[in-house]
Amino acid sequence: MSHPASSHVTDVQPTSRSLWARCAALASRLISDSLLALVARISIAAIFFLSGRTKVSGFLTLKDSTYVLFQEEYRIPLVPPDIAAHMAAYAEHLFPVLLVLGLFTRGAALALLGMTTVIEVFVYPDAWPTHLSWAGLLLLLVARGGGAWSLDRRLGIA
Repeated sequence: MSHPASSHVTDVQPTSRSLWARCAALASRLISDSLLALVARISIAAIFFLSGRTKVSGFLTLKDSTYVLFQEEYRIPLVPPDIAAHMAAYAEHLFPVLLVLGLFTRGAALALLGMTTVIEVFVYPDAWPTHLSWAGLLLLLVARGGGAWSLDRRLGIA
């Protein structure tokens, strides 16, 4: 005969594992793939757009300091510094806007992933933790697209 004091605690209270499973299930319901895509799009877009704004004055007039930066510090092989400066400034404005809109998301993310690779390999190789965090967000967007809350989905080009 079993004594009442010997009953298992798990019979009365949920185990920490089942509590964890319930919390994880709740998080999965509350944090949709579309929300993750939106947050990824906006966060990586902000990083690149704000970087692009440092290179220009006004709408898209490159600063003299931008040319100097590409001549002295950002020496990209095979691309003349003045062309690289223009390409970077335009890319850092165009692709983030596309990401925020969720328009051509995969292509815009792929372009910024390429830019991240160039920055990592040729400009700041010691900044790999930062570049890896950018790549993580960009790879999500390349693989999954802009999500339900994107123009890609609305236009049927997701």
